[in-house]
Amino acid sequence: MRKEKHHKDWNENKTNDSWAIFKIMGEFVNGFEKMSQIGPCVSIFGSARTKPEDKYYKLAESVAKGIVEAGYGVITGGGPGIMEAGNKGAHLAGGTSVGLNIELPFEQHDNPYIDNDKSLDFDYFFVRKVMFVKYSQGFVVMPGGFGTLDELFEAITLIQTNKIEKFPIILVGKDFWEGLMDWVKATLLDRFSNISAKDLDLIHLVDTEEEVVDILNTFYKKYGLSPNF
Repeated sequence: MRKEKHHKDWNENKTNDSWAIFKIMGEFVNGFEKMSQIGPCVSIFGSARTKPEDKYYKLAESVAKGIVEAGYGVITGGGPGIMEAGNKGAHLAGGTSVGLNIELPFEQHDNPYIDNDKSLDFDYFFVRKVMFVKYSQGFVVMPGGFGTLDELFEAITLIQTNKIEKFPIILVGKDFWEGLMDWVKATLLDRFSNISAKDLDLIHLVDTEEEVVDILNTFYKKYGLSPNF
């Protein structure tokens, strides 16, 4: 009896997996249709736990304003913390403010600074990450946790393997990022040769809004603006 129940559950799971394909397709279709209309944008990543009084919240807001004033819109993960700061800066500067929200049991809720017609909801992280990568002209990465690191290293990997076009990856906050970058250079590059020096060419470490905007403008004087794959 127990064996028969296990077999039945296994078959039901396989059926559910098959039907999940349609939900995944729906998220991709909805995302592609909406995101293809937004124009050139830069994604801002960072911790959902950062409070409005934190220096990095204020810096993210300032960076977003600078990005809008340079002619780009802003995409964030749509939640609180650094994401809210990015959408707030874009909103206050009168620019495009996009939120790619993910359903989570904690932390995540829509922030109020996303444009009404540019708030998208996702159940699947991998679909959401495709939207970030395909429709961003650059990644601005503020201090964050595992999710921020995941998005950072996925973008680096896709560029390294030529799966997407190159775009700037800007790490904001030297006191936060320098230790990681020192380890990457000393261990991955110099000690073990697991990466090549050119893999680091598009990664910039900065502290100010002006540096972010300058890097974006310098890059796009040389390369055209377009979806990344």
